[in-house]
Amino acid sequence: MYELIPAAEGTQYDDEAEQRFAEDWPEFIFHDEGVTPYRERRVEYFRDWEFYLVAEDRLIAGCWGVPIAWDGTVADLPGGFTDALGRSVTSYEENVVPNTFVLMAAAVRSDEQGRGHAGRVITAVRDRAVANGLGQVIAPVRPTLKSRYPLTPIETFMTWTREDGLPLDPWLRTHVRLGATLLAPAPASQTMTGTVENWEKWTKMPFPSTGTYTIPDGLTTLEINRESNTGVYVEPNIWLRHA
Repeated sequence: MYELIPAAEGTQYDDEAEQRFAEDWPEFIFHDEGVTPYRERRVEYFRDWEFYLVAEDRLIAGCWGVPIAWDGTVADLPGGFTDALGRSVTSYEENVVPNTFVLMAAAVRSDEQGRGHAGRVITAVRDRAVANGLGQVIAPVRPTLKSRYPLTPIETFMTWTREDGLPLDPWLRTHVRLGATLLAPAPASQTMTGTVENWEKWTKMPFPSTGTYTIPDGLTTLEINRESNTGVYVEPNIWLRHA
């Protein structure tokens, strides 16, 4: 029996969740400095929108999101992950009434993948958001297969389908099978900046000269500037709508 519980009521799973749900993400994804000003306030304001999926006291999956006000048009979509987070926090502080839930991230522990758990947790959180007055549910999705095509624009990648008409990307496919529709590309969903040394540590590869590099698990390319000792990676996502 699967149960969706608020993370605040399942603190016994916190340590395991921190470890398990970071396993499949590249290290650089945790170094978006644009998130930093909002991280603590997000936890303070929206702790009720962070969940664990458990079965017989075993942690299976996790998911979190934030409420925002959105007028339903592509033009009014946040720029991506970081912008959605910023909008949620600032709107809360300005007493803006939200009408939309942004599903920011969902993860299944590595030894439970391939069993439909992603669909279970996404569906459960979506239904809870709608039941709580957030009638629109959207998500800035990170398409996992895109890392094999880092030179392909996200606008092109999101149009690729299989013979059955479903998206070529398996993570997009999971969402679409749950009833989601593709809305728009988010070509600058997150920006990760670090020193050359940072990037060599995060990617475990050397960057001997200034230039453009493909990196492990990168959805696009990394720009290295040895003269200024900086590396900049701008991650694209795809906006999907679930409700």
